Amino acid sequence: MKKRKVRVGIIFGGRSAEHEVSLQSAKNIVEAIDKRKYEVVLIAVDKKGRWLLPGSSKFLLQAENPRLIKLHRSATSVVLTPNAGAAQLVSLSDHRPVGKVDVVFPILHGPFGEDGTVQGLLKLANIPYVGPDVLGSAIGMDKDAQKRLLREAGIPVAKFQVLRRSTYTRKDLVKIIKNLGLPLFVKPANLGSSVGISKVKSKNAFLKAIKEAFAYDNKIMVEEYIEGREIECSVLGNEEPRASIPGEVIPQHEFYSYEAKYIDEKGAILEIPAKLPKSTIRKVQKLAVKTFKTLCCEGMARVDLFLTGKGKVYVNELNTIPGFTKISMYPKLWEASGISYTKLIDRLISLAIERHERDGKLKTSYR
Repeated sequence: MKKRKVRVGIIFGGRSAEHEVSLQSAKNIVEAIDKRKYEVVLIAVDKKGRWLLPGSSKFLLQAENPRLIKLHRSATSVVLTPNAGAAQLVSLSDHRPVGKVDVVFPILHGPFGEDGTVQGLLKLANIPYVGPDVLGSAIGMDKDAQKRLLREAGIPVAKFQVLRRSTYTRKDLVKIIKNLGLPLFVKPANLGSSVGISKVKSKNAFLKAIKEAFAYDNKIMVEEYIEGREIECSVLGNEEPRASIPGEVIPQHEFYSYEAKYIDEKGAILEIPAKLPKSTIRKVQKLAVKTFKTLCCEGMARVDLFLTGKGKVYVNELNTIPGFTKISMYPKLWEASGISYTKLIDRLISLAIERHERDGKLKTSYR
């Protein structure tokens, strides 16, 4: 008897400023996933937050152009509901069941997808899902909470200060520059892909950078500038995570901006593997795994670090749903470590199912 394919729901798009990045990631996952083993169910989330069931043949428009890529219009609005053994997709127009999914691969970058919100929904629906759980996802999204936990664990991070829209004053800005020096970085606390980030070199540029960051979040981070090489390391696993070989990002722009990451293919040179001494490689890998565990992650994450000229390593941040575009570091680092894109997707899905089965054995009632 022929074994039934596992139905994988790929949730992509989303309401965040990283919507277009998610479309690129989903496109690459759909192309790389093992079609002999998995049946793909596309679940698109548009910029208004509507869940849609697009056709599988052409679900994106301008798919080859990162500047113009967008969702193909779909008439079927759906919701995901709990069901025995799988989650059921139901049409909102006529309440008709339109298919089940056995496991979900959320590839939603940024708020409303990477921050624990969708993970909570999937957990309530009792369905396995790829990536960290609710807590790990929430911590991974909030850079303020993330850096405080890392600092508490003795993991080196850059000096930083937090500003809230409702309470900061001009006097605070003067103190920050005195404390952190120039240049410095300003970024939204809850976002990724370098959206809303500015490198500030002068007092005059500081206010403009703050306004830009506050356009995306009510809490922003101001961080000291660490002069050093930008090193990235991918982590994979549940209870016993492992680290990939490290890679180096050599920006050709002012810094590793959104443009350099996703639009301009020449925006950065990716050195894979990074040219590092073996002792430094081990140090980076050990720190990446420690960061992963400290932030309560499972499944996958990418850890970004700085390596100074004196050999000191700082953790910049951890990303719980890293990019899966054709120029993204997470899959590239695993490919260089011996795990192909297709096998990586397979392993991530297996980890999701393993965790779900493990957690399903826990008691949910006293008697």
